[in-house]
Amino acid sequence: MKYVSKPVRIIAAASIVIVAGALASCSSSTEVDPDAGIDGQTIRVTLANHVWTESIKELIPEFEKETGAKVEITQLAEDQLSDQYNVKLNAGTDEIDVMMYRPLQEGKLFADNGYLADLTDLAEGDEEWDWSDFQKGPAELTTYDDEIVGVPIITERTVLYYRKDLLEKAGLEVPTTLEELDAAAAAIHEQNPDVAGYIGRTGKSAAVTQFSAFLYSFGGQWITDDDKSAIGSEEARAAYKYYGDLIRTHTNATINPEMSWPEAFAVFQQGKAAFIADADSLYKNMTDPTQSTVADNVGFAAFPAGEAGAKPYNIASWGLAINDATEKKDAAWQFIEWATSKDTMLEMSKRGVSGSRTSVWENAEATADYPDELIEAIKINGENGVGQDRPLVIQVAQAREIVGEPIVASIAGDDVDAAVDAADKAFDEFLVEDAD
Repeated sequence: MKYVSKPVRIIAAASIVIVAGALASCSSSTEVDPDAGIDGQTIRVTLANHVWTESIKELIPEFEKETGAKVEITQLAEDQLSDQYNVKLNAGTDEIDVMMYRPLQEGKLFADNGYLADLTDLAEGDEEWDWSDFQKGPAELTTYDDEIVGVPIITERTVLYYRKDLLEKAGLEVPTTLEELDAAAAAIHEQNPDVAGYIGRTGKSAAVTQFSAFLYSFGGQWITDDDKSAIGSEEARAAYKYYGDLIRTHTNATINPEMSWPEAFAVFQQGKAAFIADADSLYKNMTDPTQSTVADNVGFAAFPAGEAGAKPYNIASWGLAINDATEKKDAAWQFIEWATSKDTMLEMSKRGVSGSRTSVWENAEATADYPDELIEAIKINGENGVGQDRPLVIQVAQAREIVGEPIVASIAGDDVDAAVDAADKAFDEFLVEDAD
């Protein structure tokens, strides 16, 4: 692979392994032949504990029957998955063929270390499989230095959840701009003092992902093209101030400063908020009457436009990649090709897995169980979406803590400019360290 040689970065966690499938071994040429027969081969696939994994496991016997190959699965919790990769990939193992990984958390780390095989020729050369069918944001996220190094399998986007009954009572249309969102939140709160006009994540790290949609829509970004901090820009400052004001100024309640999505959702579910922008993959928490007191009045809309237009995130939370050290790249690719094919992704969508293919989202059969408004919002957000919801760095957790500091300051009504100045300086220093 064409990566600059760098010291190997390390990820750490505890390890518990659950293995399923037959134990066997054989190897093939490291030159990939996508049409090579793989009858009798064992493909070693490492997967996370996830709804995608449980669904694909039910379909794998079809792949084994089709190809004559056996699929050996190692299934791990996220922390254990990180430990497995830490130990084996750092050692240059050839015992992992296919890897389920988190492009936002580990993509840059794995690419920098040269763990991920270059899939460009395979992906772009298979017209029937059709790389162009994958949504732009997720596809860009699994591409590194112009090389396709992974295939996105799970996606999500920012969607605007709103209370239909409260908008109707106020005589308002669904907001299509951030200016309209602020005005609608103010009007509804004025009519209903016990209801917050807007609720959102407030925790320093947790809020970063959802704040990103506001940042991009104001024309801001996390990192400049020359790898400097971009959060000190006027656009970023405006986004930080807007987000904090939107949460703080349209409520009479005391704001919990450490909310992630479960806490913020709970406020909406209990009928105490008019709007929230958050991940569309969580929508059933709002529409399930056993969880939400407002299930019958929940609406969905595309993310509103700011100065730079509507730019929600559209991300791949998980992807599949090939271990560059494996000698069975042909078999590994055939598994990925099957697992991410149009037919398989259609079946996975029917099982409730939010995939990354445009054609599947346009298929009424795949989205039959989704609310119509949500489908429309997902399509629009998918077209406009940006392929990241946090800074793409090696030390992601540390970066989120730094860039999230002005969010907390803004929600608290503190001096946002001072908080941005401090965070901008700290993030610049972090980026130098992170690149070493």
